[in-house]
Amino acid sequence: MYRISELAQQVGLSRSTLLYYEKLGLIAGQRQSNGYRRYSEKDRQRIKLLQQLQAGGLTLKECQSCLEGKINRSTLLERLNTLDTEIKEKQHAKELLSSMLGIRSMRKWHENIEKSAPSAHLEWLMKQGFSEKNALRLKWLSKDMNEHEQYMADFESIFQGLDRLGPGDESDSLKALHALPTNSGEALEIGCGKGVTTALLAKNSTFHLTALDNDEYNLTCLNEKVTKRPYENRITTVCASMTAMPFTNEQFDVIWSEGSAYIMGVKQALNNWKPFMKPDGYLVISDLVWLTDKPDEKAVEFWQQNYPDMTTSEQRVKEMQEAGFEVIDSFTQSEKSWRNYLDPLKKKIAQVDENTLTSNALKDLRNELQIHEHYSGQYGYHIFVLKNKV
Repeated sequence: MYRISELAQQVGLSRSTLLYYEKLGLIAGQRQSNGYRRYSEKDRQRIKLLQQLQAGGLTLKECQSCLEGKINRSTLLERLNTLDTEIKEKQHAKELLSSMLGIRSMRKWHENIEKSAPSAHLEWLMKQGFSEKNALRLKWLSKDMNEHEQYMADFESIFQGLDRLGPGDESDSLKALHALPTNSGEALEIGCGKGVTTALLAKNSTFHLTALDNDEYNLTCLNEKVTKRPYENRITTVCASMTAMPFTNEQFDVIWSEGSAYIMGVKQALNNWKPFMKPDGYLVISDLVWLTDKPDEKAVEFWQQNYPDMTTSEQRVKEMQEAGFEVIDSFTQSEKSWRNYLDPLKKKIAQVDENTLTSNALKDLRNELQIHEHYSGQYGYHIFVLKNKV
């Protein structure tokens, strides 16, 4: 027999909890002539059984029913499913904490938050000390704040000497240029990179071109490319973010952006850039879209990780119309535009000394090449020539 204090010590519970259990009829103490309560070994073992049932996730009421032989299978299955969910949530929390401590990769976490809250993701990265330029690169390239610096060093070494950072071809750009009713005035190229398209536009128009990019090295390459060209004086470079451009409202007759609007999101780009256009201005923009209603699962998985906002050209047209634009022309970029990007990249990767690269940059680019090799034609860059509607 146990006094209540002894039983409490045996089972690791407080005196008040045991009295509550007795009130519920879970245990039955016997009051002695001296006024003290005494509990049997049966009571101790009953509490131990109760504790095991509670550890399985059952409520006290359900434990009581179980002790009385009334528990049903559906209740147990419900509790099992609840525990499975809780375990997954706890495991996710553990992975996040270990990732933030640098013990494991944060890539999966970055990918998930980019899908559900891209703007908050960018803001949070900048609060962690990343510049906007590096925060955007982290979102779209390294996807791991613990590895970002080394990843970008490897990425830039791979692309060193290559003109194109994405698909593009002169014939596609000229087709879009010729679709414009004007080829003079003030034009802004957003995300100009190393100036391949900038030089082409300057050569085939009389625009005064403002070339904007957030990478000073790219702009240096652009300036070298156009030095001593007849159109050199018509090109002004600006190192700034496309999300906070230092221009005045209604400044440009034409805004041009090939393969860069995805960085801030096409819908956001349409709304944010519109005020910088003249009332009768034009916007040329390209975006990666699905070209089939039934893409292969692996292609979908790849682009869900790398461009979760990717959709069809039809959906983009709706968004453009809702943003106050009229589509005056649109077309899918040629296969040659992909070859101009992929062939030099493939050749460069074949020459890379793997021992000098320690991040996932090389692995990611090889994976991208494999996806393009197997699933090209299921997606592609689509160019939209838009007119600003007042």
